[in-house]
Amino acid sequence: MEEDSVEKAQTAGRQPRTFTLDVTRAPTGRDGFDAFRHSFEAQTGEPWPLPSLDLGKRGGFRIRVRGAVAHDTLISDVHSEHFLGQPTVARESGDRFELHMVRRGSWRFSSPSGRGDDVTVSAGTFIARRNNPPLLFDVRPGTEATVLLLPPDVLGRATGGRPVVGPADSGEMRLLTAHAAMVRETADDLSLVGLRGARDALIELVRAVLRREFDDTEPRLARALARAAMDLADEHLTDPELSPATLARHLNVSVRTLHRAFTTAEESVSAYVRRRRLERARQELLAPLGRPTVSELAARWHFSDSSHFIRAFKKQYGQTPANLTAASEERTRRPPVT
Repeated sequence: MEEDSVEKAQTAGRQPRTFTLDVTRAPTGRDGFDAFRHSFEAQTGEPWPLPSLDLGKRGGFRIRVRGAVAHDTLISDVHSEHFLGQPTVARESGDRFELHMVRRGSWRFSSPSGRGDDVTVSAGTFIARRNNPPLLFDVRPGTEATVLLLPPDVLGRATGGRPVVGPADSGEMRLLTAHAAMVRETADDLSLVGLRGARDALIELVRAVLRREFDDTEPRLARALARAAMDLADEHLTDPELSPATLARHLNVSVRTLHRAFTTAEESVSAYVRRRRLERARQELLAPLGRPTVSELAARWHFSDSSHFIRAFKKQYGQTPANLTAASEERTRRPPVT
């Protein structure tokens, strides 16, 4: 865990809710999981029932995790270097609902006996399942995923007892991913009431993923919607068709709902897109080689002309593109101080 998060939590008189674990250097797989469990319990101070892990003869456990505990839910960002084993959930962790969103690599779930389901969740997909009976985990080295652990009763019979596999780029999943990231980043700063609200919104968004629709009038989801729209906009800044309407369409909401969500961000959708495009243009202007012209930047970042781009740039940064590059070149020519 970052030191400032620990300090803030201790100042507030409670255990920190976020944690950072790195057992990639453990000499053996079993030592890795034991180190993981010890560090988790030491950092969170929570009676969270981590399962035992049967690593078998070929097993191993070398992962990095950043996560947060929010009441009875756990959010973790996982990077795996070696993970092959079987949770023994019946002994310790109880009945849980798991959701794995894989961004890179793959995560395979299979029956140890070879007679049950065998599902490989590849990059860009997710699996939602109960953790009982325990399945064998075979996680490809380099796999990155967001993993949610939730109490089963809050989801009712949403999955019908069967695993649900689907794409991770749906509007509902984008909202869930954005909200999970926000909770993981801010859990130590939230009040108990705020943490409960964040937890409840997380559960509602998981339900939305399983239903393939969400309640776009729910005020607790506004910040998640704004964050998801920002993440989506960042992926498409060079797209000339990028607009509030296209973002709303990808996220399965109305344009009005999207604009309403951005009131939590203190800037409009269009203002966010313009600011991010100017930031990218500024980065290109400061590049030591292959620096584009103002007209090229105006065209690339979809300003109507060079004059419009220069005015917008000066309004945001207090200087024209020419002033910025001249100052950058002057610093480069200036001899180092000895």
